[in-house]
Amino acid sequence: MTRAIRTLLVANRGEIAVRVMRTAKALGLRTVAVYSQADAHALHVASADEAYPIGPAPARESYLRIDAILDAARKSGADAIHPGYGFLSENAAFAEACEQAGIVFVGPPASAIRAMGSKSAAKALMEKAGVPLVPGYHGEDQDPGLLAREAERIGFPVLIKASAGGGGKGMKVVRSAEEFPDALASAQREAKGAFGDDRVLVEKYLTTPRHIEVQVFADSHGNAVYLHERDCSIQRRHQKVVEEAPAPGMTPERRAAMGKAAVDAAKAVGYVGAGTVEFIAEGEHFYFMEMNTRLQVEHPVTESITGQDLVEWQIKVAQGENLPLAQADIPLKGHAIEVRLYAEDPARDFLPQVGRLDHLVLPFHLQGTRVDTGVRSGDTVSIHYDPMIAKIIVSGADRTEAVRRLDAALAATEVVGLATNRVFLKAIATHPAFAAAELDTNFIARHQDALLPPPQPVDDTVLALAALSILKEEARQSAEAVDASDPWSPWGLAPGWRLNRDAHVDLTFADRERRIAVRAHFRPSGFILSLPGGDMSVEGDAEADGTLRARLDGVALSARVIRTGAHLTVFVRGGEYGVEFIDPRLASQAATGTAGRLVAPMPGTIIRIAVEEGQEVAKGAALVVVEAMKMEHTVAAPRDGRVKTLKFAVGDLVDEGAELLVLEDA
Repeated sequence: MTRAIRTLLVANRGEIAVRVMRTAKALGLRTVAVYSQADAHALHVASADEAYPIGPAPARESYLRIDAILDAARKSGADAIHPGYGFLSENAAFAEACEQAGIVFVGPPASAIRAMGSKSAAKALMEKAGVPLVPGYHGEDQDPGLLAREAERIGFPVLIKASAGGGGKGMKVVRSAEEFPDALASAQREAKGAFGDDRVLVEKYLTTPRHIEVQVFADSHGNAVYLHERDCSIQRRHQKVVEEAPAPGMTPERRAAMGKAAVDAAKAVGYVGAGTVEFIAEGEHFYFMEMNTRLQVEHPVTESITGQDLVEWQIKVAQGENLPLAQADIPLKGHAIEVRLYAEDPARDFLPQVGRLDHLVLPFHLQGTRVDTGVRSGDTVSIHYDPMIAKIIVSGADRTEAVRRLDAALAATEVVGLATNRVFLKAIATHPAFAAAELDTNFIARHQDALLPPPQPVDDTVLALAALSILKEEARQSAEAVDASDPWSPWGLAPGWRLNRDAHVDLTFADRERRIAVRAHFRPSGFILSLPGGDMSVEGDAEADGTLRARLDGVALSARVIRTGAHLTVFVRGGEYGVEFIDPRLASQAATGTAGRLVAPMPGTIIRIAVEEGQEVAKGAALVVVEAMKMEHTVAAPRDGRVKTLKFAVGDLVDEGAELLVLEDA
């Protein structure tokens, strides 16, 4: 029995909401968005035909409120709801509530969500279905002592995983019995905060595994297929950083074996819709990890190699139609790679960043490149939600071409206002081991020195471009200040004029702790800049968007310099560099340092205080735990000392840089 969908409500936000609406509109459907107070002006709201408010910014008061979403569906006349990923996408109660309200849930039945929603129960089901499993404990008894004994039985290292979730939340690698109690408590807190369920499972931690997942699809007529596989091995803190399809080195025989196991897993729970069966592989063996009963973040790479629109498949299956293709008819063409551009600071242990995107350029225009995003330049990355800015997806005739296009796409990406992982992603894309497809889940740890090198001083090219940008801006301002009644006034045409001397201007830049003096000598066609490395002839034109067409000692190049206050961000040759302009016209340029202070690494909530006032602590001891974006960040003692004053209590909200406590010498 088929039921035509006419109005689709997307119960999500950000890039996935925008992406789902794109396909829905292509199919002629009316689209409805929901939004929290923080998202009133978000891109997904602007992309919908209608949008309804559902509550305050915190997700638990808006995007996780089943009643508010169903009320919006009723008011808008929506006959179907697409949950996207995250939030309520794997919530069986939500799927049931939609069914009871007479609304089509564009996803699997509640029974399948429930069966796979508990990692422990899912593994028991898979064992019965003959799907291979990693050795571990998946039981209901959550006594800490029992879990510790099971970890000893399995053998360290072990992996603690939240039973009800994914995305790296509630996941801890434990390498010894001594570490286990604290790691367990932290995993349980994260799991409770992210999923409302603190149950965990314990598994053997494989040392050099690959993470390979299989995209499955099933309809309500008993048909089930797999749309090949994705390699998601490059991870950080168990969160995927790079995803690609097909998996490098995959043979047709192994693809068929993993595909069959994935389809068997889906059939074991009466699955309908899009799902992903995740495996961990080492050597010749592969093991079931979990099944995600939703569309995955990385689904675009599968769309690229198959030429299929997976959201369109979801909608057709939800309407009761047969799968669009049989197994033998599913194409596999070329290679695709996806990276996730995040607002996070690699130099500060990848701390998530919040704030305004002052400048955002994404590589929509490049051949073989797709960008999925939910933000625009000027938008704000909020503390309340995942800090992903965009997904950048490239495709090519083969992996070599896709890797080249990934490098080009990242080189063309520009973000100012927040620290991002762009340079880190580009370091992965250009690393020889990545080019050689030497992939496993330890890739980042193994190549950390190359991927996260210490900051280097800016070179003369960057300084020359920064100076040219300032000089062009000063010239424009001078021209605007000239009396319009006397456009030929020499006072508006004599920058840097000196009586009986060479016309010049002195500029000062700061590069972290280093101050750099640059003298610009004016010439008819440009400038001679005195730089740390010697003199350089510089000329060029600047556009309103910060683009520079420059010649440096005769070498022509294009760059962009974006100024925000005193800070200049220089984008050139695929790199990005920051310098401060010390403007002598400002009375002062105070800098506030945090050296030696115990401050909040980012805005968040105090969830644990591990010490008391007057307590003596050793260097490295945990002092305060701050939770932000569903992740925990521990502030540790930088030296031996005594806690003099605690500034906050558990449950308090803190801003980035807020002093948490005072530590004095013991």
